[in-house]
Amino acid sequence: MPVEEFVAGWISGALGLVLGHPFDTVKVRLQTQTTYRGIFDCVVKTYRHESLLGFFKGMSFPIASIAVVNSVLFGVYSNTLLALTATSHQERRAQPPSYAHVFLAGCTGGFVQVYCLAPFDLIKVRLQNQTEPRARPGSPPPRYRGPVHCAVSICQEEGPRGLFRGAWALMLRDTPTLGIYFVTYEWLCRQSTPEGQSPSSASVLVAGGFAGIVSWAVATPLDVIKSRMQMAGLKHRVYRGVLDCMASSVRQEGLGVFFRGLTINSARAFPVNAVTFLSYEYLLRWWG
Repeated sequence: MPVEEFVAGWISGALGLVLGHPFDTVKVRLQTQTTYRGIFDCVVKTYRHESLLGFFKGMSFPIASIAVVNSVLFGVYSNTLLALTATSHQERRAQPPSYAHVFLAGCTGGFVQVYCLAPFDLIKVRLQNQTEPRARPGSPPPRYRGPVHCAVSICQEEGPRGLFRGAWALMLRDTPTLGIYFVTYEWLCRQSTPEGQSPSSASVLVAGGFAGIVSWAVATPLDVIKSRMQMAGLKHRVYRGVLDCMASSVRQEGLGVFFRGLTINSARAFPVNAVTFLSYEYLLRWWG
């Protein structure tokens, strides 16, 4: 099984993560807390209370772990396409796979990555929701001192299964969404590239950016539910499942709750996914 796709996915995932983490922190807080009136209010309050470092809470852990998850996504996607079409990444421009194969490979990558992503994403969301400023003399310490302490605390308080809280919502979010993600990217690349040629850097940037926007537009409702289920254990509230969380959220806040964070998700999605795909394609061409 070729390993280049996994390495390229890891590097591109790390680059995208650094670029998008501040947006992600604002998105998570908007989805799980009701103290903010909107994006600008969240940004201002986070900066005033926690300084610029508040936007990067929870990033040290994902820089290694989530980048590895991205490696799994791109590696499984590319190798599933290889199994379905018997063409390598370099050969796919001359013999483009069908959109059905692209969608199936994307869904497979999304499904497999959930098993790696769930605990890391839970810890990231818990750390991002800590609104305490950096420790000062006399001030109460934050609940979690870091990612390792967070993981140990969850296991002690909620059991090992607590690390997979929200995993079902994550699977429902990522499996079809990542199929749509890769299909959108492939379709846009093909529309702007002469047949048989590799897409230009500009085409990759635009296609990757719009693929990110489309996928997050589809994913945001389940992303909200996923984040709420991940925070449920901390608030000592247990949803009976994905449907119970949906019903409870709608009952308390209306249908608009499913679109909380959509604007910030879209704003983050374009640059993050443009950079992710450009670095991924560049690395594979360089190694090829």
